[in-house]
Amino acid sequence: MQANTVLIVVLVLGLVIWRRMRSMSKLIKGGGFRLLLPLVFMLIGMMGFMNPQLHLTVKEVLLSLLFGFILSIPMILTTNYEVREDGEIYTRRSKAFIAAIVGLLAIRLGLRSYLQGLDPAELGMLFYLIAVAYVVPWRIASYVKFRKLLEHRGSAAPDHRDPLDE
Repeated sequence: MQANTVLIVVLVLGLVIWRRMRSMSKLIKGGGFRLLLPLVFMLIGMMGFMNPQLHLTVKEVLLSLLFGFILSIPMILTTNYEVREDGEIYTRRSKAFIAAIVGLLAIRLGLRSYLQGLDPAELGMLFYLIAVAYVVPWRIASYVKFRKLLEHRGSAAPDHRDPLDE
């Protein structure tokens, strides 16, 4: 792998960790609808299937989806929420989550070097499918965990309602 690629990957990883740590100090507003927004944004990548040069087999697609789902398990287990002193819900700080993110990246880099014989478009789509297969269950499980805590805590205060949730 080229040094430029490694540098970009390390920068992206740093930004993901920085963003995640920053978000842990901010309350989650409203009903948690924003936890599901990445799922909507990921729909854009589905247009890659319209590429006529893309020739993925059913086996490749199913294995990518299965592998992504397996990778979602540590993300689901390490993402939790808590009610803090102010009565609001926040993402619980977790060093295990950071370890899971770094582990995911290491696995992806290892797979990329192992599968370098594939066409770049096919490889990109396989990695996209892996990402979809771990982000979708993770975000849905995160939303369910948040909603359970929200219901347990009681309804959100009217002044903290998210206009996107109405």
